Amino acid sequence: MMKFDSPLAAFLHWEKNIPEKIFLRQHINGKIKSYTFKESGNEIRRIATVLNTYNFPPQSKIALLSKNCAHWILADLAIMMSGNVSIPIYPTFQANSIQYVLEHSESKAIILGKLDDYESQKSAIGDIPIISVALYGLNEGNTWEDLIKDKEPLQNIPEQDHDNLITIIYTSGTTGNPKGVMHTIGSFTNASNTFLDNLNLPTHPKFFSYLPLSHIAERVGIEMSSLFRGATITFSESLATFANNLESTQPDLFFAVPRIWAKFQEKIVMGMPQNKLTKLLRIPIINSIVRKKIKKKLGLSKAMLIYSGAAPIASSLLKWYKTLDITILQGYGMTEDCILSHSNTPDDNKIGTVGKTTNGAKAKLSPEGEICILNDCLMKGYYKDPEETAKTFDEEGYLKTGDVGEYDHDGYLTITGRAKDQFKTDKGKYISPAPIELELSKCPDIEQVCIVGMGIPQPILLVIPSIEGKNKNKKELNKCLVKAIKEINPTLEKHEKIAKVVIMKEDWTVENGLMTPTLKVKRNQIEKIHMPMYTSWFDSDKEVIYE
Repeated sequence: MMKFDSPLAAFLHWEKNIPEKIFLRQHINGKIKSYTFKESGNEIRRIATVLNTYNFPPQSKIALLSKNCAHWILADLAIMMSGNVSIPIYPTFQANSIQYVLEHSESKAIILGKLDDYESQKSAIGDIPIISVALYGLNEGNTWEDLIKDKEPLQNIPEQDHDNLITIIYTSGTTGNPKGVMHTIGSFTNASNTFLDNLNLPTHPKFFSYLPLSHIAERVGIEMSSLFRGATITFSESLATFANNLESTQPDLFFAVPRIWAKFQEKIVMGMPQNKLTKLLRIPIINSIVRKKIKKKLGLSKAMLIYSGAAPIASSLLKWYKTLDITILQGYGMTEDCILSHSNTPDDNKIGTVGKTTNGAKAKLSPEGEICILNDCLMKGYYKDPEETAKTFDEEGYLKTGDVGEYDHDGYLTITGRAKDQFKTDKGKYISPAPIELELSKCPDIEQVCIVGMGIPQPILLVIPSIEGKNKNKKELNKCLVKAIKEINPTLEKHEKIAKVVIMKEDWTVENGLMTPTLKVKRNQIEKIHMPMYTSWFDSDKEVIYE
């Protein structure tokens, strides 16, 4: 495969050599709006000219607030082409978080794309130039459409210095304010060229983009991969059309977080009860027809690589998909290491682990069991935070991930928890909740789970029931949850045994601030809300308590 010196160099190559090939496909108003490499280049160059007319110093910060859409990619490339640094902001952030990122990054302008609730966010944007995309119903500042009519395409593109920043990614964070992870042109280039060598995909593959592009996994795995491979990216219109848009795309690669895999399973079993599915999968010829039908309906009939990441996934769920001839590869990486760390592969896949070190990465465990990573695409550091940066690297230059893990005899890594997630009961014993939560997530009645217990004798389980669980009456649901606890408690240390189950009345969502945009539970926020109730819940004479 051809190697490139920068993401922008990769785009310019395809713009010149396959100008009429479709680069971006945007589902909108029930139709598809397509952009060839040539058409994309024309709009990118004109917006880069606009950014240059602001006369900002080189490497100025330009914010990008949008859901995934064609214009997210176009805007990012225009920021690169104008010699500036992109500051992607999660489209689900509330006004206070947006304001924090804009002020901390000293963003000098902002590009607004596809947003669900801009009215509640607009107060965060100060007196800086705004470019908005009218296609998605926004008319703030100057519209993208008007600007590309008035400006000439940029021809003199600045040199792409590997040491220059390309982006500052503000982590969504399960604790505290977001931290600005600085990545250079070099780190993105090294990661992309490495994945180019190691991911077996066709020339000019098809991708489907829906997980937040503000997150490193989608940014490197989809945007950068598409630039370095000359791929076509399709964007869904909305959550309501997501399944149909994915089915019509049939991408060559698909990545999802565990909660999405659980949701897919739920939908499949709702359409075909598990007993019936199990029977059909035992019948020769019929089983092949059933598997093909399900894979096509999911949009995975052409997928050569299927991944799960961002959080632990239950082994039972991976095995369930395996019965459908869907092999989900679990990987591990983070914003700070450009997701180049560990992964299972089609030829070397051990369920229950995140695989071996991959793509030239090196790893070691600290004496405390913390996973430390070294590769050629580590972050430059945290923006404006040299102290935190210094604490994040060890004396050999390895990145300290904050995750705790263990290797088996064959070199496969299992994540056993996050150091900061540990809590202490009033007996003075530490508990690592992640492995217990992962085991409990196998229960079909549980959608989301969080084990807590700071300051009480034994931990308690906070639960959001699944659709299946919510469809049961209280007596049935209570019985199933108590059974799940009784099955897991004998496998736990005495101080880890779960004393109570508390069923939450409100789901944990991105919108209410109890999940990150990548669908991880914000433990600190949940604890802040519920900690005052721990003692009374623990002292209750009921095994299952309704909040």
